[in-house]
Amino acid sequence: MRRLPLSQKHLTISRIPLFAGLEPAEIEALAERAVEKRYAAGEALFHEGEDCSGLFILGQGSVKVFKTSPSGREVMLAVETAPSSVAEVPLFDGGPYPASTTALDEVVAYLVSKQDFRAVCHSNPEVPLKVLGIVGKRLRTLVAVVESVTFGSVRQRLARLLLDFAGQTGSDSFALPITHQELALRLGTVREVVSRNLSRFQAEGLLRVQRREMALLDREGLEREAETEL
Repeated sequence: MRRLPLSQKHLTISRIPLFAGLEPAEIEALAERAVEKRYAAGEALFHEGEDCSGLFILGQGSVKVFKTSPSGREVMLAVETAPSSVAEVPLFDGGPYPASTTALDEVVAYLVSKQDFRAVCHSNPEVPLKVLGIVGKRLRTLVAVVESVTFGSVRQRLARLLLDFAGQTGSDSFALPITHQELALRLGTVREVVSRNLSRFQAEGLLRVQRREMALLDREGLEREAETEL
């Protein structure tokens, strides 16, 4: 695979919310130190429990962040798409990676070591504040994930998740960012149950599904499903 030029690395780092506002020379210094990593779909960037080597900046592709139980069951916590970053928390608490991260497609990432990241924080106090903002947002997402696998039926939780995806894209027609299997992991169920409920939604005229292309035909009806208390 062809390596991206340094200018592309510089551009990617400058687009990350964490580093917005840094001087060009500071971004260039980070770009010079960041190590380019490439991953095929299904390949792990890091595993839960491993020592934290640094911050991963996504320049291309998407990754899933997930936890695995002792029995091997997975629960997906988030999907991050470039330009973005993952693994901010262990940079501050000194602990291991709290979850695993795997590429969903071809991913180009840049690894910024703990030492380089902390040097940026010392010289730019606004960077840790931005990290707090990102961590706070992800904590809210995590609370929503806990709620989704704890309360309500699979049908209700699936409706809510589809509405969330539509909200993220700003359109009622969108491509599912994850597979049916990954939807199941996110909802704490199995793929067959997800596929069955999608088929029911389609038969009821709530949506149209063509492979991973989704169109919400009756948003109000889907919102009622999402709010139904059983």
